[in-house]
Amino acid sequence: MAVIKRDETLSPLSLSDFKPQPKLVTRETQVARPRFPVIDAHNHLSLPGFGGWDTRPVAELLDHLDQADVRVYVDLDGGWGEDILHTHLDHFKAAAPERFRIFGGVDWTKWAELGDRFPDWAAGRLRQQAARGAQGLKIWKMLGLTVRDHQNQLVAVDDPRLDVIWATAGELKLPITIHIADPVAFFDPVDNTNERWEELHDNVDWQFPSPPFPTFLTIVNGLAAAVARHPKTTWVGAHVGCYAENLTWVGALLDRCPNFYVDISERIGELGRQPYSARRFFLKYADRILFGTDRPVDENIYPTYFRFLETDDEYFDYGNADIPRQGRWRIYGLYLPDDVLQKVYYKNAERVMLGIE
Repeated sequence: MAVIKRDETLSPLSLSDFKPQPKLVTRETQVARPRFPVIDAHNHLSLPGFGGWDTRPVAELLDHLDQADVRVYVDLDGGWGEDILHTHLDHFKAAAPERFRIFGGVDWTKWAELGDRFPDWAAGRLRQQAARGAQGLKIWKMLGLTVRDHQNQLVAVDDPRLDVIWATAGELKLPITIHIADPVAFFDPVDNTNERWEELHDNVDWQFPSPPFPTFLTIVNGLAAAVARHPKTTWVGAHVGCYAENLTWVGALLDRCPNFYVDISERIGELGRQPYSARRFFLKYADRILFGTDRPVDENIYPTYFRFLETDDEYFDYGNADIPRQGRWRIYGLYLPDDVLQKVYYKNAERVMLGIE
């Protein structure tokens, strides 16, 4: 009998070169259009890599949205400054008023200049933004991580000095979409145990070790405290409440605070690797979850989201890159029932973002 010689000295392989091809034979469902119309409740029009739509014809963008049956697009770029807010109101909102919602923001850089007057000033600016046409408030992760007051002290997410801003948003019936923490692994040491090692090495400014930054739980618990303190204000926790890795924690906050909602933007990579827990979460909180992508408008992103929500396909890519950006795993579809899909796709956002009961 012939003896097969085996190579006992396999050549070392760089992790960046490791691109395994699964041998599973599974169904691949193409979902070019959603089962129901969609409101994209979390996206951008000016961020680098998002298509540069502020310099392109609005009609071209609308063609792309029509192909995916996206009826309303919520643009959060007003949070980057009032100049952008005004530009987007004039360029997008004016061209298609029913298709776009443009959110305003807070200029945290003014705190050092204005001192104790800053919170009231910011609340006043929010009133001015609403009068100009802003239909919500976007708060980004600078709050809790880098925003400092006039005494150079880090400002906590639940700092009571900010109460006037949150109360003003509630008074004006402006929803607050708030993103105050990135994935948990971004706060962990970037060593051989970090599941986002590759992503963090490619984006070193996404690392938030403690110290010098607050811990992840300090930040998200601050969010929970602020939401609970302002029950008359509508809050949307971006990226599954900023804690997609722990749906039990998010669910507990939803249970405590009926004024709190979440969007699923840029987190199907997290949700899709825990399909049983994620499906239970969607079924239980069907009235509290908003569709969103936080991804560039292209021919691949929306169909991937639709496939994740609508099918029971197994073990498929959640992005376009050869090496998944968020982590080396694949996802599973949730196969949500129609009544849940309708709420997630548009009914919840109609109520929360558009004010339609």
